[in-house]
Amino acid sequence: MIEVRPFNTLGHANHGWLDAHHHFSFAGYHDPSRMGWGSIRVWNDDTIGARAGFPPHPHQNMEIVTFVRSGAITHEDSMGNRGRTAAGDVQVMSAGSGVRHSEVNAEGEDCTLFQIWILPDQAGGEPQWGQREFPKEARGGKFEILASDSPEADGSLLIRSDAKVAATTLKVGQTATWQADPQRHQYLVAAKGSIKVNGVTAQARDGIAVKGEEQLEVEALEDAEVVLVDAR
Repeated sequence: MIEVRPFNTLGHANHGWLDAHHHFSFAGYHDPSRMGWGSIRVWNDDTIGARAGFPPHPHQNMEIVTFVRSGAITHEDSMGNRGRTAAGDVQVMSAGSGVRHSEVNAEGEDCTLFQIWILPDQAGGEPQWGQREFPKEARGGKFEILASDSPEADGSLLIRSDAKVAATTLKVGQTATWQADPQRHQYLVAAKGSIKVNGVTAQARDGIAVKGEEQLEVEALEDAEVVLVDAR
């Protein structure tokens, strides 16, 4: 099963400083048919204005992955962490038993990002945060795992969920392959460029929900950057 969810069907809220599109029910957007995909609970496509952002607020029992598409975001939290994550790079936060954090675009230009929430395998635990650079050239023509529950095996950032977050950059005509378990859930979004997934066409920023496939072949119809989550 491969279902394309066009960008113009997503939930949308424009707060001025924040222009947000929601792949799944979130805040004031509620669609009973889009409550999540497997253990993926949230996928927000956000544009945050210059010198603006989210003030300190709490989270618990959620794995939060931020993939920055352009600009940069600066994170601070109640654990004492502070870090700046720039375009193409990733930060993760395991909210665990509870944490407060802020996410601010301290730059002089808009920041665009995907924020992805994944349900943890177990509630509670000490909160944690991590960030690292992932040079785009390392994932040219293939998927690179950015976050997973087995970082020692794939060099990714740690999340406390049976899931993998991966990305690839493709030149027009290139194909990247992802080995999938038909019992699991995959969700893909092209940050830019139109693509085909097992022959099904999607445009930039469309959601692509997949289940029951043993392999995903992602073909770039234009130069593309694709983010994928594979979850239980």
